[in-house]
Amino acid sequence: MSSDPTNEPRFLSCEGFAPEAVPYGAVAVIGIPAATPYPSGRAHSESAPVAIRRASAGQVAKLTHYDFDLGGPLLPDGRRFVDCGNLAFDPTDLPGNRARIAAAYEALLARGAAPLLLGGDDSVQIPALGALAARGEVTILQVDAHIDWREEVEGERFGLSSTMRRASELDGVKTIVQVGARGTGSARPSDVAEARAAGAQLIDMSILRARGMAPAIEAVPPGRPVVVCFDVDGFDPSVVPAVLGRTPGGLGFGEVVTLLNGVAERAPIVGFNIVEFVPEADIDGLGTRTVCRLAMLGAGLLARSAGG
Repeated sequence: MSSDPTNEPRFLSCEGFAPEAVPYGAVAVIGIPAATPYPSGRAHSESAPVAIRRASAGQVAKLTHYDFDLGGPLLPDGRRFVDCGNLAFDPTDLPGNRARIAAAYEALLARGAAPLLLGGDDSVQIPALGALAARGEVTILQVDAHIDWREEVEGERFGLSSTMRRASELDGVKTIVQVGARGTGSARPSDVAEARAAGAQLIDMSILRARGMAPAIEAVPPGRPVVVCFDVDGFDPSVVPAVLGRTPGGLGFGEVVTLLNGVAERAPIVGFNIVEFVPEADIDGLGTRTVCRLAMLGAGLLARSAGG
């Protein structure tokens, strides 16, 4: 493996959120503990960014090691990996949370960064997707046990069950591919019908079990930038038990590697969101290790597209 001709540090860590410290084309990790919890709920994934970072600390020394899930070094020559810290969460100011996320993303994207979001529940994605779609046309690849297409829940339109419906309303979002739905969630028959009517391609687990990852990969238009929205309950609970509602019959990690690499061969991945991890619900650290590996895979895929 060749050395980095710049001889600069491959990993940087900011004290607080400091987008001005992010080199152009870097993978920028940003922790977003919560945005818009429901009135009857709580910020159930608030501790996830810290837990993922703690589990990933040992990976920093291996960023230039060969990664068999990526077919080369996790971080290619010339790329940087920057930890931008966590954004503050204010449970008394939900619009302020969303505005803070949007502003942070706008600042990172202005630096040419490829953001790796460590959530946080699914609601943290809504303002992030708005900022990404405002800069140009994108495809959304959602991996999730649920389709998140509710108009509102408990009067809240920006909660975790409405993420893909809100995304569909963004002018820059041209295609939504939703992979891995199974079991029963918040969606009613009318929500499923409205998702399909809006053009969302719902590739549920019954399709994947019958045909493998090919239908999901082929649904992604070639060339158009992709934002991966990965709810970790898309995994089977035997792989990641640390979720709010365990639903059997989900994806294995190898299937996810096949899916994401197949998508990356078709189009650049410009954003990668990991949400709905609940460390307190983990079993023997199994989910934490898997989500950490997913974050490293996401970083590697982003680094292969960043700045290009």
